[in-house]
Amino acid sequence: MRKLSSKKSLVNAWRELEKKAADLREMINLAMEEEDYSLQEEIQLELKKLNSRFEQLESRQLFTGDYDSRNAMLALHAGAGGTESQDWANMLLRMYLRWAERHDYQAEVLDVSPGEEAGIKSAIVEIKGDCVYGALKGEHGVHRLVRLSPFDADHARHTSFALVEVLPEAEETEDVKINPEELRIDTFRSSGPGGQHMQKTSSAVRVTHLPTGLVATCQSQRSQHQNKEAALKILYSRLLELDREKKEEERARLKGERIEAGWGNQIRSYVLHPYKMVKDHRTDYEVHNAEAVLDGELDGFITEYLRSKVGK
Repeated sequence: MRKLSSKKSLVNAWRELEKKAADLREMINLAMEEEDYSLQEEIQLELKKLNSRFEQLESRQLFTGDYDSRNAMLALHAGAGGTESQDWANMLLRMYLRWAERHDYQAEVLDVSPGEEAGIKSAIVEIKGDCVYGALKGEHGVHRLVRLSPFDADHARHTSFALVEVLPEAEETEDVKINPEELRIDTFRSSGPGGQHMQKTSSAVRVTHLPTGLVATCQSQRSQHQNKEAALKILYSRLLELDREKKEEERARLKGERIEAGWGNQIRSYVLHPYKMVKDHRTDYEVHNAEAVLDGELDGFITEYLRSKVGK
């Protein structure tokens, strides 16, 4: 039903675009027949809107992966570098939340581990919407920030790193089958802010999948039951991503391609000093309005990455 709903939505969007194109064509023909140049500005504006919508729908055709239509789990981890990297991870969290807001997607922070002085050590966000995983999968990797440090008394230039993981939403019955005996569930007291109830009771939950060693924790929800549900949801997504990575590695081995895993090289650099630029190192796509990108304008990077993968 979810796939059917997504396909219907896409077909209806193309039909709506076709109707608008026909209306615009009629307006142009009428203006030409009557030699009415007063409509020229309005026609140019409508044509610009039409082209923009066409590019959006054309980009949807690039979502060809098995899980591209799914919701996504976004995990952010601050790199080495203490407060600098933790603040950078928090900036990335805000960037993705703003991106979700721009697209009217539903975003919920399932778990967050605050930094000692500022920022966050890690966070997990669930983003729900049509083809969210397909759009965000290219964000998976290391993101690098270069700026004058607000935490350095000398205002020296610092380079910070953060890791972004993008996981497809998994369903236990459909994608992942787990024997309850393979899970170890531990409870502990929540750390950091959250009120007396959360800190006095053992409401935080840690779930360990014994065969793989994968661990998922959640301590942001009020009850132990809610934390357990969120932690299991995260664990299912991690197991699904692990299975997907194994298949990708096998395909790459057969094709003789080199797969880079872990931290490795950064996929994108955000430079705020001495000049301002955001550049994707995989596609060479760059934007000089770094503030807009950090405010959630990511669609250009997403589209260029998807297009670069079509030939491969």
